Amino acid sequence: MRYAQGCGLTNAGRAARERVRLQAVERFERGQKSREIAATLRVSERSVERWRRQWRERSKAGVLSKGSPGCSRLSDPQIARLEQELERGPLVHGWADQRLTLARIKTLIGRLFHVSYTVEGTWLLLKRHDWSWQQPVRRAIERDDAAVEVGKKETCSRVRAPRRRVPAGSSSRTRPASRWRRRAREAGDARAQRQW
Repeated sequence: MRYAQGCGLTNAGRAARERVRLQAVERFERGQKSREIAATLRVSERSVERWRRQWRERSKAGVLSKGSPGCSRLSDPQIARLEQELERGPLVHGWADQRLTLARIKTLIGRLFHVSYTVEGTWLLLKRHDWSWQQPVRRAIERDDAAVEVGKKETCSRVRAPRRRVPAGSSSRTRPASRWRRRAREAGDARAQRQW
């Protein structure tokens, strides 16, 4: 789960969660069931079961917080420099084409700052700093946009036929003849009733 700070929980939030885990440990020691603990502490049963397993394996130390794992390993000045380097483009950094893939950005971070990121970690770093991926537009180099627009207008006007006029229909679900019979019956026209 990502948090608003982009680096996980604040210290106060982490301490509050740790207090909940320690309350669960106290209840484990009393022998309460996971369902009761989850309802009392307002957490999921799955979390309580995970905490119980950690508590059995490593006692109280198993449920204590290990700190925020998601913080960026780059400082703000390093992030600013990375942004400048990315704006310079991939050609400057030795790649033959104009694509900056996550793997290339990961390599660039390693070259510039001697910090190792995974590809997924690189993506999270970019998202955390409001960078987005860009899809290159695939067009022929020889393409003439003005000629394409003229061609669209000329071709479309020739291909599109004028709309056919549709005669007005009836919104009634019955046939017109059956309506005529009903009117004749209402009017008392004996000859019309005999015909049908």
